[in-house]
Amino acid sequence: MSAVYGTGHRSSEIAHLGSPLREQRALADGKAVADLSSMSILTLTGPDSLTWLNSLTTQKLDSAQPGTSTETLVLSPTGHIEHWAYVYVAGDRVWLLIDGDGQPLCEFLESMKFMMRVEIADVSDEYTVVGSNGPVDSIEPVVEWDDPWPEITPGGASYSAVTDHPGSAYDFRLNVCRDREGLTLVGRDAWEALRIEAWRPALSDCDHKTLVGEIDILRTGVHLAKGCYRGQEAVARVHNLGQVPRRVVFLHLDGSDHAVVSPGDPILGPARGAERQVGTVTSAAIHYELGPIALGLVKRTVDPQAQLTVVTDDGNTRVSAAQEQIVGTQKETVTVQRNPQLRR
Repeated sequence: MSAVYGTGHRSSEIAHLGSPLREQRALADGKAVADLSSMSILTLTGPDSLTWLNSLTTQKLDSAQPGTSTETLVLSPTGHIEHWAYVYVAGDRVWLLIDGDGQPLCEFLESMKFMMRVEIADVSDEYTVVGSNGPVDSIEPVVEWDDPWPEITPGGASYSAVTDHPGSAYDFRLNVCRDREGLTLVGRDAWEALRIEAWRPALSDCDHKTLVGEIDILRTGVHLAKGCYRGQEAVARVHNLGQVPRRVVFLHLDGSDHAVVSPGDPILGPARGAERQVGTVTSAAIHYELGPIALGLVKRTVDPQAQLTVVTDDGNTRVSAAQEQIVGTQKETVTVQRNPQLRR
């Protein structure tokens, strides 16, 4: 079967090659890499690059050393996620990898340069990105971003009490390459299925009102003890005094009716004595081992033991969903170490 391509900003990116489940296994086993060519790539050069980026975003970057892989967010003044970048610090530049259209972030950064000694370049047309589980011998990347997920990085936190985190089974890498010649490729769908299994949030799991604590990105994308940045007061207020209004959950979906669940589908559950919409699916996939799975955002007050229901976009199909807590109803912090056997 020929390649099936994505839609929207991923229209030039392979979704799958006809065997999505086999593709997932090959990616998980390190025998293939995923086409993530829709990702945008920005570079920052100049002596003020790190201190300037540190002042604008959630991660502590002013003292980052060459070889550092981390991630950072741009928040609104009220603490909602606006932009998200995976950051790699090289000797002569800072690389920003954006899962989607990087132009809005590029424009925001340009507007904030003022007199700082930093130059921003969009090099998306010069390179391509492929995703892997661990390093792959056939790749000689220009940049290899090593995902810190699910470790709680310095200055981070988690509102989860999970001690056996599924993300510890993976060693996700984003490889920036000049071309893909000689690589065994699989589609983006394979990457998404493993990401969902690993409870790994992404920008696609956010809407206009998403807070960092709702999706557990305090683990790797926020430094709670760094200096001021836009939205910091809102982050600190929730972390120190309040609770997040929503929480991300992992959903095991009933696949007996072969219904297709999609991002944006409503999640129903018990609320105020009746079945009401309590959340929304943010990512969904059919996993090669787990079957239909999804991530969703639900109200914090939803009973963690409650059976939920997803209504597909046709409005007529109901899919039962069993939830696993990722972000708890009460704030707890736990440190999770990555499986050292994955560090090759």
